Amino acid sequence: MYKLLLCWRYLLTRFIALASVASVTLGVAAMIVVNAVMLGFTKEMTDRTQGILGDVIFTSRDLTKGFPHYDWHRKKIFEVVGDLIEELTPTAVTEGMLSYRIGGIGEQITFQVKIVGIDASTQAKVSKIATYLQHPENRKLLSFDLRDDGYDVQREGVDREEMRDAGWGYRRWRAAQIKHWQRQFESQHQTETDDSPRDPFTPFQNDVPVFDMAREQHAGIIVGIGVSSLRRTSTIDPETGEKKVEDSLALLPGDDVTLGFLTADLPPRVGSDHFTVVDLYESKMWQYDQGFVFVPLEKLQQLRGMMDADSGSLTVTQILIKAKPGVDINMVRDRLREEFPATLYSITTWQDDTRQMLDAFATELAMINVLLFLIFAVAGFGILAIFYMIVIEKQRDIGILKALGASSGGVMQIFLYYSLLLGSVGSGLGLVAGLLFVEYIKEIAVFLGFILQRDIFSPEVYSFYEIPTVVDVPTVIGIIAGAICIAVAAGVLPAMRAARVHPVETLRS
Repeated sequence: MYKLLLCWRYLLTRFIALASVASVTLGVAAMIVVNAVMLGFTKEMTDRTQGILGDVIFTSRDLTKGFPHYDWHRKKIFEVVGDLIEELTPTAVTEGMLSYRIGGIGEQITFQVKIVGIDASTQAKVSKIATYLQHPENRKLLSFDLRDDGYDVQREGVDREEMRDAGWGYRRWRAAQIKHWQRQFESQHQTETDDSPRDPFTPFQNDVPVFDMAREQHAGIIVGIGVSSLRRTSTIDPETGEKKVEDSLALLPGDDVTLGFLTADLPPRVGSDHFTVVDLYESKMWQYDQGFVFVPLEKLQQLRGMMDADSGSLTVTQILIKAKPGVDINMVRDRLREEFPATLYSITTWQDDTRQMLDAFATELAMINVLLFLIFAVAGFGILAIFYMIVIEKQRDIGILKALGASSGGVMQIFLYYSLLLGSVGSGLGLVAGLLFVEYIKEIAVFLGFILQRDIFSPEVYSFYEIPTVVDVPTVIGIIAGAICIAVAAGVLPAMRAARVHPVETLRS
């Protein structure tokens, strides 16, 4: 009992011990915050990647034309892994170019995109693309028909006032605006001859609509927010401290775009067609939001001529598969690989396709933890030095304890208990500080941004509007256990030094 009483007395009266407690507290808090943020980023990235790709990707080796007989492949896949999967959906993927004019009449912008033809009836059952759409009805039932007004103006802290009247209302207004510009153009050139030079920047001289834009639409297309955004800025409300992100959208649901692509012929030819934007999606993954567009599968098959010459059936390039909850997707992949020849099909999981990104995150997290562990090691050396100083300073007290009957093991336990107490108190305070920091990390980022006069967490850089955090309980327990072990290990040598103190020689000196 006297050992614990002495440890508690030293903790309360020795202010130098507070330095040891503070070092452990800061180390634990730093590791909890860094791991929470890194795990948050990893989880957000993996969730959104999996949401776009699905669990298992069944891909044709012939990426130009794909493979025919989708119904046969569907039936065969269910025969092989039907007990492990929920649903699958066909897709056709090809590279292409998307272009549109800003506001329908301004400068033309062109993006290199990956065109994905999807089946609207089954795509939402396999991937999470519907959850990324801006119209609430499309999140419930995916459709390539242009909706009426009702798109989200503000979602997840993002202000998009341009979306308020998007849809058919916006398209009718745009049609009226185009007619107005066409009439102005015709009145300006009605006296010119056919040989008169024309301003190459004047709109509509080569692209006059051939159908009633106010009542009709082209085939629907869903584009990413990165394709439609000209500028993204973040501002902080000085009164509430809330961060708001504003997009300047140059492309809205109701606008028309032009897609250029290569046909499935050999040799391939360049084809193009007009599409009407029916919705925007935002996965918050830059490579998807600016690199993918989604169109109806049948339309893409028709435009590219994806027809098998032998069977006369349409072809697809991919089948996305969704596994049942709790199923090992690697098992699904391996079963399919055993059944389908590798010379014709590539069968991977979403983890296989994003292995490089996941490995990079894991390596970065490991390196950061190693560096923070070195901070713990420095704190451990500080505890060791403080304890050595206490042992030297308290040799007389140690001699008296031994003269009163305390054993060498008992004296050693006093300092080990003392280091355990320092590690436990420091870890407990670090746990509280770290969890509070994670809980209020948004407000802390705003405060630091106000102090430093710069945006600490820019959505343009990190793709997220708020700092993602995930508190992993096993990781937190491991951090606390490691901190306590380091503190106890730092007290071993001073404890052994105290245990070797000779009471008679100490009292005599």
